[in-house]
Amino acid sequence: MKKILTLLASLGILLYFISCNKNNTPGYISCTDPTPAADSSALLGFAKANAITPTADTSGLYYQIIQQGSGSTPTGTSKITVNYVGKYMNGDYFDSTTSPVTFQLDSLITGWQYGLPKIQASGHIKLLVPSALAFGCSGSGIIPPNSPLYFDVTLLNVK
Repeated sequence: MKKILTLLASLGILLYFISCNKNNTPGYISCTDPTPAADSSALLGFAKANAITPTADTSGLYYQIIQQGSGSTPTGTSKITVNYVGKYMNGDYFDSTTSPVTFQLDSLITGWQYGLPKIQASGHIKLLVPSALAFGCSGSGIIPPNSPLYFDVTLLNVK
């Protein structure tokens, strides 16, 4: 009888821990995003190696405004049209546009949401984005988890 009770208690405990998993997707591994400060040295090293003079935002984002622009300033719900290049901290490209693309700003990574309102339409900015303001510990597609990223963005239009 004691063996059956012990077995049932063990099974109950196991089921309790399984049910506490917030995502029961097979292969799911929970993660915690690093703080933006965790990527600071990598971002500043990239800036130095690439002659970027960064300004620090309180969010942990680093940026350099190349051209302020003179049109509208984007807000969260703005549709923005951009040309951009995206690189990893080792300088390898992971994405770039060959023609202008349009997005709604609040559908993009947090680093863009914080960075692009610093310029206006026809502006140009370089963004050094800590992983916590990019794709965090989950990554996205070809972007590995915990990847700080660099973007060179020209903001063509804001609607």
